[in-house]
Amino acid sequence: MSLARRWSFSLLLLLAAACKDQGSEAPASGGGATIGAALSLTGAAASYGALQRAGIQAGVEQVTGGGGPKLNVLIEDDASTKEQGITVFQKFINRDRVSAILGPTLSNTASAADPLAQQAKVPVLAISNTAPTGITDIGNYIWRDSLTEAQVIPGAFKKAQEKLKFKTAGVLYGNDDVFTKAGYDVMQKALADLAIKVLGTQTFAKPDRDYNAQLTALIGLKPDVLVVSALADNASSIVAQARQRGWTGPILGGNGFNSPAFIKNAGAAAEGVMVGTSWNSLSQDPANQKFLEAMKKGGVNPDQFSAQAYTGVIILAEAIKQAEGKTGREDIVAGLAKVKDLDTPLGKFSFTPGRDAQHEPSVQQVKDGKFQIVQ
Repeated sequence: MSLARRWSFSLLLLLAAACKDQGSEAPASGGGATIGAALSLTGAAASYGALQRAGIQAGVEQVTGGGGPKLNVLIEDDASTKEQGITVFQKFINRDRVSAILGPTLSNTASAADPLAQQAKVPVLAISNTAPTGITDIGNYIWRDSLTEAQVIPGAFKKAQEKLKFKTAGVLYGNDDVFTKAGYDVMQKALADLAIKVLGTQTFAKPDRDYNAQLTALIGLKPDVLVVSALADNASSIVAQARQRGWTGPILGGNGFNSPAFIKNAGAAAEGVMVGTSWNSLSQDPANQKFLEAMKKGGVNPDQFSAQAYTGVIILAEAIKQAEGKTGREDIVAGLAKVKDLDTPLGKFSFTPGRDAQHEPSVQQVKDGKFQIVQ
């Protein structure tokens, strides 16, 4: 090989090494940690993303004001899509070289974007991904503080059945989204475990806005209850159209219903809807009261998604504390593994051995235009 060729080959190797090294670790951060937050600020899940942003901002203010580590959070819109989620994760990993990532909002987006973080060894803390499988299964750098549908729905359905005494159900679910499909799977099992007979099942897609055909078919079967797995944007229209079709019976929703936007958009039709939740808004625990005060100060009506986002910040701050103030990616992973019985708005929080959330869920029902905890 000639000298010129050897020089050219060596240069290529150096460039390749530099590209490989770029983003492989967060920069030394004596001034704190840079955190990326991928949130659905536009698109189908925008109603969740806006409140997640408010929760994160309140959490950062709480941590820094309380003498915790300095956190610089970069918030980007994942647009509720896999494609934009991937783009945002690439930016966080390679250009911003963040210490950790919060989000993305939807499980659907997480299934596509999280593998990038896993490959780059960047810790991700999911703050709203509730699909029972396929999230933390991606790898040991993926964690979450959001309870899965499998952790919430069975208990919620049991409490609803005890209260409403229903024996049959009609089921409607979104078949083009990881979250809504996973929710349906859990609902189906929960109904079977309660010996509830499913009279019929219908599906829809996220872009749909007319559900009258599906609802007419289900209502015609005369079930005792309608069971729906949908994102808030779809859920409000489904509930409103069900009432318009003459349905006066109970409706049980999945985790996607847990947003003030659902109640606002569905209006009076939302009254009586029951849903499991990972956040007890009535909790008198100091951590929850502190969260409520912070949200009130910001003029925000909090929900489960803002509580989980706020908690995500608190958990990352605790992980850094457990890592003795170190903010490298591996340091944060090691710190997350030591988080146990942490006081949060969600209650005493720990991770399961599989890096999923572990705390007590609740059940809520829409009454007088607000979610109220069912005791």
